[in-house]
Amino acid sequence: MKNSYMQKKEDVVRTWYVVDATGVSLGRLAARVANILQGKHKPTYTPHIDCGDCVIVVNASKVNLTGNKLNDKIYYNHSGYTGGLRERTAKEMIEKYPVEMIERAVKGMLPKTRLGRQMYKKLFVYEGENHQQQAQKPVELKID
Repeated sequence: MKNSYMQKKEDVVRTWYVVDATGVSLGRLAARVANILQGKHKPTYTPHIDCGDCVIVVNASKVNLTGNKLNDKIYYNHSGYTGGLRERTAKEMIEKYPVEMIERAVKGMLPKTRLGRQMYKKLFVYEGENHQQQAQKPVELKID
C-alpha cells in the first residue's frame, strides 16, 4: 500500500504571481488569492506545511463590488476603549483604503492559525499598477 505524499518545508518551491484586480469582484479575487497563498492549487499540497506561492495584487482601487454593497457593506474597527467603535462603508474604504479592503477579504479566507499568519505575509497589495517585486519576475495570473 502506498502512502500519501507529504511535502517537506525544505522542498517547497515558491512562484510569484501578479494579479490585476481591475473589474474583478472582491470575493472572487480574495478566494482565488487565498487558495494560491495556501498552495491548494498545487498537486503537492500539504495541509500542515506553508507550501503556497507569493501573490502581488495591483490596481486594488479598481476592484468591483456587486449589488448595493458600496452603500450597505460596513467595515468595523474597535480601538478597545469605551465608545471606540468606528464604522466605514465599502464606498469609503475603496476611495481611501483600497489596499486594506483587499487584505481584509483575503485574510478572512485564510486559516486563523500560526500557519495562516505565515501565509498572509506572502500577500502584497498595491493601489496602482506599479509594484516593487520586479526582481522576483512574477507570472501574470488571470482571474475570471
